[in-house]
Amino acid sequence: MEQLATVLLRPGEAERLVAGHPWIYAGSVQRLTQPAKDGDVVQVKDSRQRFLGVGFYNSKSKINVRMLDPERVAIDEAFFTTRISEAIAHRKKQFPQATSFRVVNAESDFLSGLIVDKYEDVLVVQTSSLGMDQRLQTIVRVLQKLLSPRAILERNDIGSRKFEGLEERRGVLAGEAPEKGSMRLNGLEFEVDLMGGHKTGYYLDQQVNYEMVAQYTPGMSVLDCFTFQGGFALHAARAGAARVHALDQSEDALAVAKRNAERNGVADRCVFETVNVFDWLKQHGSAAPNERVIPRFDVIILDPPSFTRTRSAIGDALRGYKEIHLRALKLLKRGGTLSTFCCSHHIDAVKFQEVILEAAFDARRLVRRIATHTQSPDHPIVPAIPETEYLKGFSFEVVR
Repeated sequence: MEQLATVLLRPGEAERLVAGHPWIYAGSVQRLTQPAKDGDVVQVKDSRQRFLGVGFYNSKSKINVRMLDPERVAIDEAFFTTRISEAIAHRKKQFPQATSFRVVNAESDFLSGLIVDKYEDVLVVQTSSLGMDQRLQTIVRVLQKLLSPRAILERNDIGSRKFEGLEERRGVLAGEAPEKGSMRLNGLEFEVDLMGGHKTGYYLDQQVNYEMVAQYTPGMSVLDCFTFQGGFALHAARAGAARVHALDQSEDALAVAKRNAERNGVADRCVFETVNVFDWLKQHGSAAPNERVIPRFDVIILDPPSFTRTRSAIGDALRGYKEIHLRALKLLKRGGTLSTFCCSHHIDAVKFQEVILEAAFDARRLVRRIATHTQSPDHPIVPAIPETEYLKGFSFEVVR
């Protein structure tokens, strides 16, 4: 193995790495023993010269080193073959029924800076670190060998790449890109825009929650807020909901949702409305003085986009979450179900539940928790890496 430059850490900076967290920030580095090029593999030692592992180096990033392995291993094609094979094996064990899923989830699979999503026979790759980006062709070869996809696309059009000194890109890495993508989630077929849609084409992390929430909907009147392309709405309709009213502000997303409802034979039970969801909830969840809101729905689903991506905006985000829960609870019938989600890493499950309970108090509703939700198992959670856990949710029954 080639001689690697050594990154020496400041005293007291090694414990987090030993516990399993892969990021070494610039402020944790004491010095390099020799020059290293950005993207190179380096070895890391603590302030007492004890070996901690190897990772990718980037002086341009606040994360100076992204750890890859606690052993002195070569980061070559064999390494990626082993690591990605392990990720695939985890999905086959924990999520055997899924045909579209996240194959590699960066830090969750100990490949910091790499995401691979599978949409049936097409793979979409994102590399958000310089070291991974420089080895993209090696990763493509490994994915072809392990999964034999029809095509491999890259969706490296994410703003976070600028923090690694990388430009945005999108395109075809192997095979021929399909004109229209599609996937199956829990037996339902969804249209996917692999080259222009959100993330790598769709949000895959709610796959298990779609079915969990759908069990509350047979025969019910359902309000699906922030429906996007109809994930919860279609699952509820297939489960036997009497009527699903789905809201979103994106006309383009709702156009796809309508097509998805038609292709799955549930369009007759779904109504899609293009609207600002906050305004809609405020309008329908408010009453004039000396009047009361008449509850209209048996099930309400709240799955908004992240309200904050920074710690400094947590206060505003919590106020936003409280507002939508207050309005939603006023629209729920007694005995109804509220299923609600938060995808912000900066707001933990405890704080999220506190906000819901505060909203319930203000709405004069008593709720009973009937389920706790998290991200699907193709987005594994490593407790030593808090950033791997971001999606949390609850289902509550309105007791009175």
